[in-house]
Amino acid sequence: MSENLKRRIGLGLLTAYGTGVMIGAGIYVLVGAVAAQAGVNAPLSFILAGLIAAPTALSYSEFSTRIPEAAGEAAFVEKGFGLPVLGLIVGLCIVAAGTVSAAAVLKGGVGYLLAIVTIPEILAIVIVGALLAGVAIIGVLESLALAAVFTVIEVVGLALVVWAGFSAPATADITVPAPMAFGGITAGAVLAFFAFIGFEDIVNMAEEVDRPERTMPRAILLSLVITTAIYALVSWSAIRAVPLGQLGESRQPLALVWQAGQGGEARFLSAIAVFAALNGVLAQIVMASRVLFGLGRRHPSLGLFHRAHSKLGTPVIATLLVGGLVVAGALILDLATLAEATSSILLAVFVIVNLALIAIKRKATAEAAFQVPMAVPVFGFLLAAAALILNLAGAGG
Repeated sequence: MSENLKRRIGLGLLTAYGTGVMIGAGIYVLVGAVAAQAGVNAPLSFILAGLIAAPTALSYSEFSTRIPEAAGEAAFVEKGFGLPVLGLIVGLCIVAAGTVSAAAVLKGGVGYLLAIVTIPEILAIVIVGALLAGVAIIGVLESLALAAVFTVIEVVGLALVVWAGFSAPATADITVPAPMAFGGITAGAVLAFFAFIGFEDIVNMAEEVDRPERTMPRAILLSLVITTAIYALVSWSAIRAVPLGQLGESRQPLALVWQAGQGGEARFLSAIAVFAALNGVLAQIVMASRVLFGLGRRHPSLGLFHRAHSKLGTPVIATLLVGGLVVAGALILDLATLAEATSSILLAVFVIVNLALIAIKRKATAEAAFQVPMAVPVFGFLLAAAALILNLAGAGG
């Protein structure tokens, strides 16, 4: 066993990893939900949501060049506040959020898979979970290459939906649009913000990235821009092709877009949803195991996880634990409530990370390869705190 991970990841794979995590399976339902709030202005809601996420993404970008470690947010918080215990808590929260998220996506993805093949659900969860954990153990390059393939499949599928949407006759909602309602756009943006949670996973790959001081900020910002553009295009094609009433009420809004433009049942979208789910599960297993690896360096009680295979260069013990927890979670947990809680956990981490960067900047420590003005983490803190309050209020209601 070794204590070092292998630097095998370049800008392309890292950007594909971040983009794939953010697109995820959520786009298949989120477009309709945002359209229900913002109407024909749904694309503006997605663009606004990307702008809301941008300050925190920039804060993560600076931190990723200051502290390019696998522990990610845990290392950032420990450095900013000088509190190892707080860093440990943040790190374990990230592992928990990633594990629960992966378990929820695994269960949902298997649901789509069972519409294509006929096997027992329990067996499908175990097999798919074990295979993905196995890929994560074999190598980070192999894992991210497979994730990139999944991402390409997702993007091609979404491109087909966009093409179908623009080939359909324009609805009356588009030809005679309603006045711009800023309240609806803002409400849609708050909902759409959760489509962009995922860029933070990138920072936990820092110890396996070639020239992280250059690659990390570029990958974070590129994946955010690409994801914003994809969501805006897909939502525009959807509101162009499908009446808003139908779009907002549908659980499969993209299937409606395909049917409006090309006809048929759009069964291929179920297959693409499987790939989206596999991508999300693999990405979270890889991320959470790296956080455990990084925590093991900083905290002796978790030292068992700070071990990488001498030949594979991956944290095998951490990956086995995370993979096992993901499968167990998909089998036995009530994931609906837990999956909702992951958003609050991540937003709370965003708040703390922005505060940590403010603290570091106030200390006037050494310069980083990538730096942002003080206003960036301040805005990031305010926006993340507002989103957290709204999310908690929605959960309470």
